[in-house]
Amino acid sequence: MRIRRLPVAVTLSMAACLLTACGGDETPGQAATNAPAKPVIGVDYPRSDTDFWNSYISYVPKFSGELGADLKTTNSQNDIAKLTANVQSLVSQGIRGLVMAPQDTAAVAPTLQQLEGKKIPVVLVDTRPDTGNAFMVVRADNRAYGEKACRYLGEKLKGAGKVVMLQGDLASINGRDRTEAFNECMTQNYPGIKVFGEATNWDGAVASQKLSTVLTANPDVKGVYMQSSFALSGTLQVLKQRNLLVPPTDPKHVFVVSNDGIPQELKDIAAGNIDATVSQPADLYAKWALEYTKAAIEGKTFAPGKTDHDSTIIEVRPGLLEDQLSAPLVTLDGGTYGGIPSVKHDDKSLWGNNLS
Repeated sequence: MRIRRLPVAVTLSMAACLLTACGGDETPGQAATNAPAKPVIGVDYPRSDTDFWNSYISYVPKFSGELGADLKTTNSQNDIAKLTANVQSLVSQGIRGLVMAPQDTAAVAPTLQQLEGKKIPVVLVDTRPDTGNAFMVVRADNRAYGEKACRYLGEKLKGAGKVVMLQGDLASINGRDRTEAFNECMTQNYPGIKVFGEATNWDGAVASQKLSTVLTANPDVKGVYMQSSFALSGTLQVLKQRNLLVPPTDPKHVFVVSNDGIPQELKDIAAGNIDATVSQPADLYAKWALEYTKAAIEGKTFAPGKTDHDSTIIEVRPGLLEDQLSAPLVTLDGGTYGGIPSVKHDDKSLWGNNLS
């Protein structure tokens, strides 16, 4: 984040004020009363029915406290109508900036337009709007998610066989990015692998049913790519019912790659139930979304380029910036797969290993 340095003369003047209580008539108690108010930041949580988003929700008040912000929160429960109503409520409570993570990235455009008209800066987390403006998008490179999953499965299957991709929701930029990148990577690098793409609307029950249907017709499926941990429990249950939940050393093993990096995924990698995940940074989503919102309230600006927190800001279209945070591939051995490096499941740098 860029920090604007004040001229030396201004800095010295400020120091003198601290020593002499500029103005002459204020007592120390009165000076404290005139201190700047905390910025009021609104945060709409997108849902609370997955481990990933519950982890994100737990980080928001922690980083808000460190930032010295006054926090107002709502939960839209994956419903764009609730999101619209929640935004109206937060605006009426006097927020000066807003963080949200709309799951329907097309339908959020009118809400963004309304907030722009009210001059309330918006930071989007995890998703990028199809249209409309925002101060910043805080997100990892979701195309890289699909690429990493493809490379891992392609190498493990030695370029041949069948895999099921449990897609999220193609109404979401995340679902589209992960799906397109996975398919393109498979076509270009592993043409001997057949991909069954199954849309699930980020619904675990739908994912289980569709996986079961594909396995019935194709019992020789050897890989599963879950675009989020929403499908973790159901996928493992389906594999167990079919006697396919076996160690990686067993010829019947089905290689499973997930997305999110929640603690349970890391435990399942250690246990041999799944093989890899991509660690989506729930902690850094909360931290930098709040940091950028505060910066927007203070009138700061940013430009494309490398940041001081191991990420890159890109301009995805004129006027819309996206801070693409790091999201590593996580495996049992920390090896390199198809040129993609990974970190071991027990690496302490992973947020999933640092939850209390």
